[in-house]
Amino acid sequence: MTKMAPELPIEVDSETGVWTTDALPMLYVPRHFFINNHVAVEEALGAEKYAEILYDAGYKSAWHWCEKEAELHGLTGVAVFEHYMTRLSQRGWGRFITEQIDLEEGTAQVRLEHSAFVYQLGKVGRKIEYMFTGWFAGAMDQILSARGSELRTVAEQVQSAAEEGHDHGLFVVKPQ
Repeated sequence: MTKMAPELPIEVDSETGVWTTDALPMLYVPRHFFINNHVAVEEALGAEKYAEILYDAGYKSAWHWCEKEAELHGLTGVAVFEHYMTRLSQRGWGRFITEQIDLEEGTAQVRLEHSAFVYQLGKVGRKIEYMFTGWFAGAMDQILSARGSELRTVAEQVQSAAEEGHDHGLFVVKPQ
């Protein structure tokens, strides 16, 4: 087990108990708690409807986060996307690796290793990390907008380590 990296500080307000990282209030919950809640909502709504809701919410959240972090750290372009992948990787969702990114074309490919969903649920024979798809399009579109581009993207999970024959997840971002 490794210790928390100093570049990802967690501050805890001794009076309120609020955890903060990157100037954002955070919730610290066990992985099983989050995933059990996620599965319960998926079962109630159906995976397709839940994925649609999460896509839109994740898109907005990623756009906002990337906008604020770019401003705070003076980042632009691919550096914003890489910073986002680093921070996601440091928060226990899994390890996100940018395999390809082209801002002119509006494309990216993100590999996911050590998925929290797969660790918790195992090989269930389907793509289960759809929660992340909107994050990648939202991040890409914020970066494109900051560059003055009108191009907008969509993201899709094309494979999951929860499927037989795969040891990692893969997401593709492309123009709409």
